[in-house]
Order: sequence, then C-alpha cells, then structure tokens
Amino acid sequence: MTWLAAAADRAGDRPALHGPGETLTYTELDTRAHAAAGVLAARGVGPGDRVALALEGGTDFAVALHACLQAGAVAMPIDVRLGEGERELQTRTAATIVDRPVNGTGPGGDSPPPAERQPEDIAILVHSSGSTARPHAVELTYANWEASARASAQRLGEEAGRVWLCALPVSHVGGLSILVRASIAAATVVLHPRFDVDVIADELARDRITGISLVPTMLARLLDAGVRPRSKLRCALVGGGPLAADLTERAIGVGWPLAHTYGLTEACSQVTTSQIGAPGTTGPPLPGTRVRIATDDEILVAGPTVAPACLAPDGWLHTGDLGRLDADDRLTVTGRAADTIVTGGENVAPVEVEAALETHPDVVEAAVYGRVDREWGEEVCALVVVTAGSGVTAEQLREHCAGALAPFKVPKTIRLTTDPLPRTPSGKLLRARIG
Repeated sequence: MTWLAAAADRAGDRPALHGPGETLTYTELDTRAHAAAGVLAARGVGPGDRVALALEGGTDFAVALHACLQAGAVAMPIDVRLGEGERELQTRTAATIVDRPVNGTGPGGDSPPPAERQPEDIAILVHSSGSTARPHAVELTYANWEASARASAQRLGEEAGRVWLCALPVSHVGGLSILVRASIAAATVVLHPRFDVDVIADELARDRITGISLVPTMLARLLDAGVRPRSKLRCALVGGGPLAADLTERAIGVGWPLAHTYGLTEACSQVTTSQIGAPGTTGPPLPGTRVRIATDDEILVAGPTVAPACLAPDGWLHTGDLGRLDADDRLTVTGRAADTIVTGGENVAPVEVEAALETHPDVVEAAVYGRVDREWGEEVCALVVVTAGSGVTAEQLREHCAGALAPFKVPKTIRLTTDPLPRTPSGKLLRARIG
C-alpha cells in the first residue's frame, strides 16, 4: 500500500492539501493520483522508470508525485525555472516528462493496481541544489523517507507537523520532504509555489499553521515586514544556511518558535535539528542518525536516512561541510571544505567572517570569499549588502570585524552594495558567483 493510500484509509476526510484555489482531502488526492497513475501507464511508464515532474508546487504536482509512487515509478522533480539546456540535462534519463496536470478518468478504468515496492527501492530522485557545483542526482529510497519522517516527528513533535506551510521549491529536498512527511503522517500541507511575504502573513493570520519551513533570508523578510507568529504555530524550522545570532534574537524576541536544522539532499533533508526554542546550534543528530567530525573537520553522516549510493566505502556520507560537535553532540557548521580560504598559512572559514559582519546593525547580509594574492596566497574579501542610506563605510566594517575576529580573518577588501546576494532557490549562497 502506498503512503497516500494508507493515509486515505485512516484519515480520508482530513485535508491533505490546501493549494492555491483548491483543497483536497486525502480521499480526493488518492482518487486523483490513482487515475493519474493510469495516464502514466498509458504512456508506457512501469515500475522503476523515471518520471520527470516539471510542475510548480501545488496540487497538480502532488497528484503527479503520488501517481508515480502508485505506479512504482521513480518521481524526479524538476525546477521549472531551469533553462532549456539545464532541463535537458536533468531529464535525459526520464521515461516521460510531466509538464502539465495529469488528469485521469477516475479510479478503476485503466488504472493499474499499486505496484509492489520494497523498502530498498528508489522512490524519488532529487537533484542537489548545486551551490558549489553542477547539481547531481540523489536516489532516495522508501526506507530513507520513512526513517526521516519518523525521526523528524520525534524531534519536533507530532503537533508541529499537523498543518505545515510550504513555500519552498518542491523540486528541492527541503520543500519536497514536507509533502512526503505529511503523506506518511496523514498531516495537512498548505502549499504555495513560491515565497511571498504577504501570502505567508495572510496564512499565519488565519491561525491554522502549526509548522513552517524557512531559510534565513525568508525569516528576515518576514521580521522586516512585521509578521508575527500566531498561537497555533509550534515550530519555525530554519535551514539552508547559517542563522545569524542577531536574526535569532529578533525572531525569538517576538515569539517565533525557532528550530535550526542542518540538512542534505543525500539524507532526505534534516540531519541535525535543534530543540524548538533553542537554535544556538543546528542541534544534535535526529534519532537514528550518526554524525562524526573527521580529523580535517569534515562532517560525516550515516544512518537510515542516507541514500545508499551516497555512502563512501567507509560507510559514511562525506558531506564536504566543516563543523564541530560540542559536549552535548550539538553540531555547529563552520563552512565548506571547498570554501576554506588559506591566507598566510592560516585557514579561514567564510561563514565565520560573514557571521561577524552580519552582527553590524547596518549589514543585511554578507558573502566572504578568497582572492589570489602574491603575498598571502589568498586574501580575505567580502561583498556586503548594507541598508540603503546607512552611510556605513568599508573601514567601519573592518573595525567592527576586528573586535570579534583574529586579525588574519578580517577582510582586507570589502565591497558594499544594496543589491541582494545571489542564492539558489533553496536559499544557499552562490559563492562562486561572487568575486
């Protein structure tokens, strides 16, 4: 039985999705997915075939996703904003491309019976966000997703997940995991294809949302707009990048129930997650997940949520991220190995310098990078987004950093701008585009 069919059996009248202009109960979603599976079968799609889903986040995407699982096919979400060449690269192994709503004639008819799938079979193929390199395909199994859903519910509490607001791209694991977790738990998703401050404010004002997923930039924009949480909100899960201390303080100060998370596509999103209301670190590993720090500070991950094909011969996922664990096994991410700046023989983690810059009241966000230098090997540089009209200077920001950082970490060059930094749709900084 599929996750959706099981949810419909036990909670058929419960809303599964509130999408733009449409609400579907679990029975309605299951009926439409069953019919859509018949459409895929008519196209020749069978168990194990890859189906590219080039649809915006909404009820049509959810129907197509569950139709793939009903047919035993591998769902492969595609970002609809990709250029033609990028899209062709990601869809070249697909048996078919779904780029419009899949409408069947209803249950019965030509719809195939649910395909028998095993826990180790691949359910969904997700492309990584590609913040440091070309996106690569990650094959996540049914067992991976189920382990992730159970562990997330244990850490955040089932109450938080009852009605979850998703405005993250469903082509990336952060948004997609919300839909999958909800179908496993028979919970409700309020689904919007893109982030809009006014839309999110209206949804929160209705006081039905118990959980919401955000990246730090989204949280900052909501705070700047004066958006406040309502009484039913149990968790605001923030991931996709560092959560600055001043942003944390602002949010907690007005009642946002923050939990900070570190996650990866290769692990169905969450790897570590802080307790709600204690986001000083990204928290300890989720139940069942193991994290250790290698001798070169690389974060290694293992456990039932990790895609089997992503494990190295030593049995660990080598993340390429750098971090440290405290005495309570809570993780702090300090950067990426590939981003490390070596200046005068000293290693500098850009995220540490960015965090120092972002404590200045006139700084909106910052990006730190290395530039080749004859004397130092690399020099530390920064592109800093400042508040329009603030009048802050580069030298003032250097002095601000000098009060918090070792001298070799203080940027030698600081460029100021009021334009936002380039980021992936999931909020990760595109450091390679800066410099």
